[in-house]
Amino acid sequence: MALRPFLPHTARTAAVVVALAAGLTAASVGIDASDGSGGSGDGQATARAVRPAAARYEQLSGDGLARQIDAMQTHLRAEPKDAESWAGLGSAYVEQARTSGDPTRYPQADKAFARSLSLQPRDNDVALAGRASLAAARHDFHGALRDADKALKVNSYSQGALAVRVDALVELGRYRDAYTAAEKADSLRPGIPVFTRLAYVLELRGDPAGARRVLLRARDSATSPSDIAYVSTALGQLAGNQGEYDAARRAYATALRAVPGYLPAVEGRGRTSVADGRQKAGIRDLEAVVRRYPLPAELAALGEAYEARGDRAMARRQYSVVDTWFALARANGVATDLDSALVAADHGDAKEALKAARAEWDRRRTVHTADALAWALHRNGEDEEALEYAERAAEPGYRNAAFLYHRGIIEKSLGDGRSARRHFKAALDLNPGFSPTGARAAKAALKGLGGAR
Repeated sequence: MALRPFLPHTARTAAVVVALAAGLTAASVGIDASDGSGGSGDGQATARAVRPAAARYEQLSGDGLARQIDAMQTHLRAEPKDAESWAGLGSAYVEQARTSGDPTRYPQADKAFARSLSLQPRDNDVALAGRASLAAARHDFHGALRDADKALKVNSYSQGALAVRVDALVELGRYRDAYTAAEKADSLRPGIPVFTRLAYVLELRGDPAGARRVLLRARDSATSPSDIAYVSTALGQLAGNQGEYDAARRAYATALRAVPGYLPAVEGRGRTSVADGRQKAGIRDLEAVVRRYPLPAELAALGEAYEARGDRAMARRQYSVVDTWFALARANGVATDLDSALVAADHGDAKEALKAARAEWDRRRTVHTADALAWALHRNGEDEEALEYAERAAEPGYRNAAFLYHRGIIEKSLGDGRSARRHFKAALDLNPGFSPTGARAAKAALKGLGGAR
């Protein structure tokens, strides 16, 4: 059920509960691991058509993904002992979960990889790389790294394993190792999956210009509409993070020409419009995103846009749905992620935010985890400890306006007006519209500390 931001509060809350409950309820597997049903002549004809697609599972994209899944399912009913196609189906399920936000695909992917590995337990790099991507999608980055390494021992050129290995190292906070892994992947299997990861590592290391060069290289190599949309959106996000709003809009426009309605681009365009003071257009885009995916970060972004417009009642309604999301997620055993911890720190239960942030820090020590923990500690009045983590968030050289703002607030609370003033100014110089509420607060704090803005 879609969530409409303008529904009455009780209806909206019920809508998101139903939507989330549906997403968290296990669905039946399209082809169960025990499915050994025979097929018809049509199934044999499909087998010839889908085997190449299954073998090239690393190239699966959003274009016709549902059709590819249907074709592989049909083939596997006819050829249930095809280990490679089971691995391809599993990877397609992971990709479908990523693009649709439907977590019920993950158990299906798990079963497909298990079937593939039971049929071919040795030298099955395709299933191992797919299982690594599944672990990464579930935020099990130690497991993702383990399976990626296993796959690379079988096939050192596996693009899927090379890409997931970079992801896992990044999400474990091992940025130097991630850069080395990304450079090696680029030398072995250059392509969009590797380019985009190398760009992100460069951004984290404080080199947005280098990240942009790599993304432009990726865009030049993109041919399918979904790849063009994906890379263009990444370019838009990078430009927006640097406060380059015109460049961000152009990138999102390119993405939407390639794939009309591409939600990541719609969201990016909406956030850019809000950042640039175009509240009406930005809210329209964010409402469209939230109707499809009423998730905490998106709900909070819309709430802050309403708040900046002066509509506090509508903003509170978005934040209350976030609270409902947390409650239902916890009831279903879902760990809230870093965005959720940040949203809770600002607009929900600060104690729950701190609990979630500490748990994430125990799992993975990234710049984003450090910032989330710093902010949650501040919201709970523990500013001395918060400053330690705010400093750690800047260690690789990464510059993020929200991080700088958070650090400034923490320093201001500790009475260090000089450092706070420096960080508020840095945040606003980098990205003057980084948050409709945060940027306004940063300007007010800077003015109160005697800084000119």
